[in-house]
Amino acid sequence: MGMKKICVLAEKPSVGRDIARVLSCTKKGNGFLEGEQYIVTWALGHLVTLADPEKYGEEYKEWRMDALPVMPEKLELVVIRQTMRQYQCVKQQLRRPDVSGIVIATDAGREGELVARWILELVHPAKPLKRLWISSVTDKAIRDGFCKLREGKEYENLYHSAVARAASDWYVGINATRALTCKFNAQLSCGRVQTPTLSIIAGREEEIAHFQPRMYYGIRAHCRGIVFTWQDSKNKSLRSFDRLKMEEISARLKGNSLEIYHVERKLKKIPAPQLYDLTSLQSEANQRFGFSAKETLSAMQKLYEMHKLLTYPRTDSRYITEDIVPTLKERLDACGVGEYSRMAFEASKHIRVDRHFVDDAKVSDHHAIIPTEQFVQLSALSERERRIYDLVVRRFIAVLYPDAEYEQVTICGRAAKEEFLARGRVIKQQGWQSVYHEETGDDEGLQEQKLPAVSERERLSIDRVEISEGKTKPPARFTEGTLLAAMADPLPYMADESKELKQAMHETGGLGTVATRADIIEKLFSSFAIEKKGRELYTTAKGRQLLQLVPARLRTPVLTAEWETKLTEIAKGRLAEQKFLQDIKGYARSIVQEIKDSPAVFHHDNVTRKVCPDCGKFLLEVNGKHGKMLVCQDRACGYRRTLAVHTNARCPECHKRMELVGEGDGKTFVCSCGYRERLSAFQKRREKNNAGRVNKGEVARYLGQQKSNFTNNALAEALAGFKLNK
Repeated sequence: MGMKKICVLAEKPSVGRDIARVLSCTKKGNGFLEGEQYIVTWALGHLVTLADPEKYGEEYKEWRMDALPVMPEKLELVVIRQTMRQYQCVKQQLRRPDVSGIVIATDAGREGELVARWILELVHPAKPLKRLWISSVTDKAIRDGFCKLREGKEYENLYHSAVARAASDWYVGINATRALTCKFNAQLSCGRVQTPTLSIIAGREEEIAHFQPRMYYGIRAHCRGIVFTWQDSKNKSLRSFDRLKMEEISARLKGNSLEIYHVERKLKKIPAPQLYDLTSLQSEANQRFGFSAKETLSAMQKLYEMHKLLTYPRTDSRYITEDIVPTLKERLDACGVGEYSRMAFEASKHIRVDRHFVDDAKVSDHHAIIPTEQFVQLSALSERERRIYDLVVRRFIAVLYPDAEYEQVTICGRAAKEEFLARGRVIKQQGWQSVYHEETGDDEGLQEQKLPAVSERERLSIDRVEISEGKTKPPARFTEGTLLAAMADPLPYMADESKELKQAMHETGGLGTVATRADIIEKLFSSFAIEKKGRELYTTAKGRQLLQLVPARLRTPVLTAEWETKLTEIAKGRLAEQKFLQDIKGYARSIVQEIKDSPAVFHHDNVTRKVCPDCGKFLLEVNGKHGKMLVCQDRACGYRRTLAVHTNARCPECHKRMELVGEGDGKTFVCSCGYRERLSAFQKRREKNNAGRVNKGEVARYLGQQKSNFTNNALAEALAGFKLNK
């Protein structure tokens, strides 16, 4: 009889291949790799999921109100049809007679645990179980992880928590969505995370609609090249809403002088911003580059799995643990190439470790996103990957740098019994700010200036006085970046809730998880509850009506706070999964009853006179995330057709982005300024303009490919420093 082997189950093929390489599994099979001691196979994300309602009886095949609620005692698992082949392959490997044990090597988190355990639940191999728990997929991390495999039973409660989350979303989501759709004869979907998220956007829109702008005024006095700003002596505000008062003060100042009564010099330190978790990275990438949450996560996954340059992306921590500290030098060496080489070298000379970014207590499953020890070849990255990598590397280097230090000089003066301030700063040490080539602004709205030497009791004549004015602004509309931040911290939207619930929401890390927020936003787009204008998010008429029709508790973040508190209790072994699900079923029943009894009516405000070719009903015109579409109003039909697509092509006349409309040979670029151009003509014009030009990306890729072929090291080094003009 041959030697017994261990079967390793990874979440994705790319990670499976990396693990197989480290474990010397070189023999290729159909959907697995095999070596002397190990067999490595993989899922493709989830291979198994919860069955649809139809599985529980013929009466659920059609969406009918009298068939609700759907309440199976136990939810059944089914293999996802599209990935059935890979499931069969995984099943075959797990059940092999020469396999004596199994290692779960899926992503180290609640959802990763579910991916593996659901497969094992259906396959039922009944073999000893171990768990690989790692934060990056470099060879070193994999080797270290296999040296410290944990017992599978340590993660039983995490699995129960994951099942409870999936089951509760099934009971509530499916029943509420079916009840709304049947009752109001429209494609309406809701859930305990997506509906409160929609509510947050609608709440901001309401604030903007009710906002009344007010004029405010200030005074600036110019004295010997210094600009002094008036300050209210009572409330210390730099502005007043009383114009007459400002004009009266201004008149008193003319021909007067200003006496300096205090000059203060303060040494100030600014620590580096914190390391990134997924939400803060998604927010910044959206703000800087306009990337959607989904695009940022997708680039992160590539940098983690394929390039192995960054650690696990789906993290909600902005700290690293003590055991990472000895690896910091190696990580700096790995990422210190090209434009990062000087700053990485500087950082490695004075690596400082403090509570600002190292704290075991503030890391749960995964530490902050940082570079791995894998050497980087920047030319191998796509533009989006390159930008995300740049954000992470600069932030990583910045936290290792000293604080930025400056001397803040504040001059206080008095004229005509009124208070005035002037402020300036002298940079003492750029510290981490040299990594970004930027300084932080003043947070009080005072103009920073270079100040000449002045002394206390000195009198300066007032050369000029001016009244400044402005208007108060409404709160800004949400972008994907600011919405992600609001989902991560929805406390400002829970003003009327109890302290306990606010605390629960704070502890659970907000609406959804770092792993699911991008999908929630995408779901709101795909169900046409929200739309995008530029980078700003707007609710649609459908989204606003949906909020009126959904039961009140589903509209607030409170439900998530309560659920997540209990899911954490399940993960810690303090609450039984079944007890939680009994409560959830009761809640789902009450939701269905509330929707059944509702007297409300739903109105489509976007019905066209165009008829659906499949079912004959009138089509709806909607603004999808990527352009205009026609969709059938009948949920069961599902017909949709694209009318116009947003593009990055710029109008040659006004330089705004154009839309592409029409089909086939009739495709035409259209601009809001009225400019139109056929796609064929646009392509010819572009080819003519680009004739003879070399694409910057192509040059970088070419140099990258050639680098390994150079035997002349001097030439290779010279080319490595070659920079293209931007």
